[in-house]
Amino acid sequence: MAEDLVLETWDLQCERNGREHRTVEMGCQRLVVRRGQPFTITLSFSGRGYDEGVDKLAFNVETGPCPIETSGTKSHFSVTDCPEESSWSAVVQQQDGDSVSVSLCSPCDARIGRYSLTLEICSGYEGSSCQLGDFILLFNPWHPEDRVFLRDENERHEYVLSQQGIIYQGSRDYITSVPWNFGQFEDNILSICLDLLDINPKFLKDQNRDCSRRNDPTYIGRVVSAMVNCNDEDHGVLVGRWDDRYQDGMSPMSWIGSVDILRRWHKFGCQPVKYGQCWVFAAVACTVLRCLGIPTRVVTNYNSAHDTNGNLIIDRYLSETGREEQRSKDMIWNFHCWVESWMTRPDLGSSYDGWQVLDPTPQEKSEGVFCCGPAPVTAIKEGDLQLKYDIPFVFAEVNADVVYWVVRGDGTQRKSTHSSVVGKNISTKSVGRDSREDITHTYKYPEGSEKEREVFGKAEHETSSLREEDEGLHLKIKMSEGANNGCDFDVFAVISNNTDTERVGKLMMCARTASYNGTIGPQCGMLDPLDVTVAPGAEERVPLRILYEQYGESLTQDNLIKVVALLTEYETDRVIVAVRDVYVQNPEIKIRILGEPMQERKLVAEVSLVNPLAVPLNNCVFTMEGAGLTDGQRVQELEEPVEPQAEAKVRLDFVPHQAGKQKLVVDFESDKLTGVKGYRNVIISPRPE
Repeated sequence: MAEDLVLETWDLQCERNGREHRTVEMGCQRLVVRRGQPFTITLSFSGRGYDEGVDKLAFNVETGPCPIETSGTKSHFSVTDCPEESSWSAVVQQQDGDSVSVSLCSPCDARIGRYSLTLEICSGYEGSSCQLGDFILLFNPWHPEDRVFLRDENERHEYVLSQQGIIYQGSRDYITSVPWNFGQFEDNILSICLDLLDINPKFLKDQNRDCSRRNDPTYIGRVVSAMVNCNDEDHGVLVGRWDDRYQDGMSPMSWIGSVDILRRWHKFGCQPVKYGQCWVFAAVACTVLRCLGIPTRVVTNYNSAHDTNGNLIIDRYLSETGREEQRSKDMIWNFHCWVESWMTRPDLGSSYDGWQVLDPTPQEKSEGVFCCGPAPVTAIKEGDLQLKYDIPFVFAEVNADVVYWVVRGDGTQRKSTHSSVVGKNISTKSVGRDSREDITHTYKYPEGSEKEREVFGKAEHETSSLREEDEGLHLKIKMSEGANNGCDFDVFAVISNNTDTERVGKLMMCARTASYNGTIGPQCGMLDPLDVTVAPGAEERVPLRILYEQYGESLTQDNLIKVVALLTEYETDRVIVAVRDVYVQNPEIKIRILGEPMQERKLVAEVSLVNPLAVPLNNCVFTMEGAGLTDGQRVQELEEPVEPQAEAKVRLDFVPHQAGKQKLVVDFESDKLTGVKGYRNVIISPRPE
């Protein structure tokens, strides 16, 4: 009778498997692999080696608190010579004395998450089992049969592996880029992301059903979209706030990465972190989804409509002086950020595969929960509003018309329609570069095209009656140069006459500080009614000076001023409205790297900024972080105030752990100047062997 086969030691080969599965940056202390791709473990026996004619080796893998084979959360499989791709498999790769290497592989539609791995040995009639440990299984964008498969290697690197990025803010006319540290491979982030799945309400309601659906990126996307906000009282990650009062938390403008947010949430018992706004919600969702293996990017839509009643028209009300009156819940956000995730949609058909909108910012409920998507970008472009999920809401964000109602003193209203102001310059970071890629064409056909009319007809969105008139006077607001924080600047109403007769109108201009979500603050500039005569084919420019002493105190952390111009044409009594959002630029943060950038060698960053204001800056703080560079955040407070035109300068040292191109992200805060961002790309050379 054969001697028992006794397992002495085993090696899950965490580092080798991590390299092959592109998860090595998550650490080598545990096994992290991607589904559908083989991984190798080594088993060493004492007394004698494995004999396939005598010994039978089998494995058990289990995930979730109540693993069941029929739910796909448990599998028992034996070593075989002819594995099937549709199920878990084990194949002996090589035998060396008393050791044997076994290649294990999950099906490419396996449930993702934490797994336990058990070995069962049977020699003759004797059997034994041994718990080999735990491993984590992720989605696999490198596997052609995985639902998140992305063909291009550069795109996989950008949308799955890159831990840094750029998020676009500012205004349609002045797009700004904000650096962000996604940090999906930083210490403990993967565990936090899996914990987020394990406290979502669907899991708490039915653990078996939730775990059995974790093979589906559509389902995971909806769960993450809901869990990044806390509006359902579901222990979500972030509290949203938009009123410029953030004293009991962090201003949304202060964050420079997702890692600090996710660690705070986890450290304090999954209590929501204060505070987030749309780009913070989107960036945290991007970190979680990339961490789980779903290709994801942050997208910014300029002049984003929030259509609360679903009529694809945003009504705005203005007084005759240009002051905005809040009569409608509909809003136009200067910009709005969401994420796109790449996946197939077998529930809808292959024509809807590809990028899907997921929006974790809490705006409207979807199936009773504050989440949005996944909505196929193709369906938004084609006007297929009946498909899942939430396509009408996103369609309105990029296509709604804006109607300005000018309310006169006697209560009568005049209408001015703007059918092409919403859904502009839809932006995301380019692949492999820090430049902006415009992806508006993926959401909508060219304005005025036959295809656009066809889509609007399908979406029952009648715009022909709303088109602006071409004849008569036209009005635009322009700037001669940039607006810098601390300085006075001019904006101009430009009135053009494309008729062959002289036209006369009454012009009003009003400037108010504003928040990016459309909320208006105090007035900071005003042009009294002025009669303007414009010759045939000519144009007139009328300036409005905006003074720092008037906008400085009420400028929000979004650094926006909304300028409204009203022109009433005497001949026709037609009212023309022009609106422009002026972004007030913060000073530049300068970053110098001192020393030779090498892995595991100390570096010093010299960070500086000049105070552009006419008053001192108090309570100045620089915060710096970078995945693979800083091992968390480095914070430096300045002891003295920074006088007007003086330089704030600090030196921070850090030891980079990862070679390659990394991004060092810096934030500056003070009492008068907040949310100032800067970054520098640093190429870290590998440490000599």
